[in-house]
Parts: sequence; C-alpha cells; structure tokens
Amino acid sequence: MSEVLPARLLDLGTRDFAEVWGIQRELVAARQRDEIPDTLIFVEHPHVITLGRSSHRENLLAIADIPTFEIERGGDVTYHGPGQLVGYPIFLLRPEERDLHRYLRNMEECLLRTVGDFGIAGERNPGWTGAWTALPETGEKRKLASIGVAVKRWVTMHGFALNVSTDLSRFAAINPCGLEANVMASIASVLDRPVEMDSVKAAARTHFADVFQRAFADA
Repeated sequence: MSEVLPARLLDLGTRDFAEVWGIQRELVAARQRDEIPDTLIFVEHPHVITLGRSSHRENLLAIADIPTFEIERGGDVTYHGPGQLVGYPIFLLRPEERDLHRYLRNMEECLLRTVGDFGIAGERNPGWTGAWTALPETGEKRKLASIGVAVKRWVTMHGFALNVSTDLSRFAAINPCGLEANVMASIASVLDRPVEMDSVKAAARTHFADVFQRAFADA
C-alpha cells in the first residue's frame, strides 16, 4: 500500500466555471513547482457547458444563452449546473500512479463507493468512462457521473461531475458525452427523495482519501 500523503480539500461553494478554471491552472503550476500539496477542489457551477478535446459540435443542440467553454480535458460535451458536485483533483501522480487508465478507474471507484453510501448499486459501463447504475425495474443503464481529465507534467486537472440533485432536463441542451440526454440520472432521481449536498461531499472526501491514499485537511 502506498504511503498516505498530506493533501487539502478546497470547497469553493458555488463559483463560475471561468473563475475556477483559472484557479485550477494556478494550482497546477504551483503543484508542479511543489509549492502546495495535492488539492481536491469541490464546487458547484452555475449553468455552463464545456467541450473537451474530443467534442463534436453536433452534440450542441439547444444551448441558448448558456455559457460555453472549449477546454483542455479529454472527452466530449458536458453540462454543469446547480445540484451537481464537481470535483477537480490537482494531484501530482506518484511514479506508481502514472497510468491514465488507472487514474480514471480509481476516480470511478471513488464515485461508485460514494453513491453506494446512499444505497445505489453503482457500476461501470464498459467503453464509457463514468459512474453508472441500472434501473431496478428495467435494467436500463443510467449515468450518474461524468469524468474528463487533463494531465500536465503528471499533475492532474479537471475531474468529475456527480449529479446529486441536478435538474436533469438541462441535459436536453446537449448530447452529453455523445449520449442521449435521457441516459442521465442523479442520486436524488434514483432514490426519489432529496439528498443533501454536504452529505455527498463528505462521502466523496472519504473515498478519495481511501482510494488515492491522501489525507485531506480543510484548506
């Protein structure tokens, strides 16, 4: 087992995407210079659409006046908005962690454990990065979380978006990650009850600490 590394958790509350994108880039540069410890950002964004390096413009359907950004993460088009926990790990990957597929699988594991804490049987969907679940009545797969990352000199940025109590109708503006909007679900929609964001943050913090072997202090 790897040594547990000191790290910090930076909870930004609700912030505009552009502001947090700038914060990420500053933290990545500082982490590359070894000026700060590994940092996990938690944030909710106002309505925004981001396009990763593999995006297809035809997946933008009815974005109206929603701000749109082309960014350096992998993946296609996605939506962020209120009720969605967005996490940005700014981690300097250790030599044994320097495998992008392993990093993505580890992030999926954190999210699957997180939704599991709320009684949801999360699962992977081969060929599609993220956290999924199967509807009990039909077995149809629904996507709870999307993942898209970038790595610069082995420091990670961007990350995951976990739908907690997201307005799922907002996904109709796009084909999320190239999929139909109705594939998206949230913890609240699966459970059919309200879910507190703070409780999801606490669970995610615990599982990121366990899976990535980081000990988070509040920033």
